Amino acid sequence: MKIFVSTGEVSGDLHLSYLAKVIRKKYPDCELYGVAGLHSREAGVTVIQDIQELAIMGFLEAFKKYSFLKEKMESYLQFIEKEKIEKVLLIDYGGFHLKFLKALKERCPDVKVNYYIPPKLWVWGKKRIQSLRLADEIMVIFPWEVDFYQKEGVKVHYFGNPLVETCPPRKQSGDKILLLPGSRKQEILSVMDIYYDLILRNPKQEFLLKLSNEEAFSFLPKEMKDLPNVEIIFGKDLGEIVKKCSYAVAVSGTVTLELALFDVPSIVVYRTSFLNYFIAKYLLKVGYISLPNITLGEEVFPELIQKDCEVKNIEQYLEKIKQNPASWKKKLESVRESLSGENIIENYADFLVEGEK
Repeated sequence: MKIFVSTGEVSGDLHLSYLAKVIRKKYPDCELYGVAGLHSREAGVTVIQDIQELAIMGFLEAFKKYSFLKEKMESYLQFIEKEKIEKVLLIDYGGFHLKFLKALKERCPDVKVNYYIPPKLWVWGKKRIQSLRLADEIMVIFPWEVDFYQKEGVKVHYFGNPLVETCPPRKQSGDKILLLPGSRKQEILSVMDIYYDLILRNPKQEFLLKLSNEEAFSFLPKEMKDLPNVEIIFGKDLGEIVKKCSYAVAVSGTVTLELALFDVPSIVVYRTSFLNYFIAKYLLKVGYISLPNITLGEEVFPELIQKDCEVKNIEQYLEKIKQNPASWKKKLESVRESLSGENIIENYADFLVEGEK
């Protein structure tokens, strides 16, 4: 069987890599081609388009890249037709994938489409649910999504959250504070001055700045690269890195859930352009932006957004974490329990290849 896969972002590439490892081992005759990154390539996916070119953050950036993405869509459709692809797997990246799904069903109606980790319509609203209905199968990774889609008459499949299996609680910790600025250029630039000030103001504290790739190194202030109390790394496994750290400060995204499952108390930061923030605030249907907080419906990690994203606030919350570690640990355990399941990644891989049994 030939499966075309499409991710678009680092988090989706990670999720694809988990599936690919199982599929390559359990279904050796299954071939995976498509839009992915380093993690999936290492797991055996034949990458025809690297996701580094596709990273987009916010509504304004998506509008600017519209024609570029339209050209990419056409090239993917041609590949699917030429290679006689039998099944397509779309992972997250809703802004592009819902349009791609519509075009795919018009051009190749017999190709079966599985949407894994669909757009967070329970956050942004239900307007795009009709587009999602075009998918033959929908696989979700959060328990509340099952109820959400059932109420809309959409059948979905849920086996648990894969990160529960890939992010076990760490068995040791260090004294460093981990700084995670995200994977997109816009994300990194939006918070790097905050991280730089935090490092400068705390010369006796050691920091570890994890970048997604070597290119991100060029986005840092020149002075930051020479600071004695920060170690800058890229490409290393997050599970190993957290063993050296006590706490983390991270840009909102999938990584906040990984940190919660790794049992790392964290502070979530987020800054974007005024236009992006205005649109997001208007559209958002939930009270939190980070996945651990959404999972429990309460504050697990403090969220410092826009004007609240200041060094003094980060320092205050770091002090609060130190004062009450037991409370944090209990909440992090609750996050894990809420998302658990059995043979989670294997079940998703089996469903993708074999369908419903």
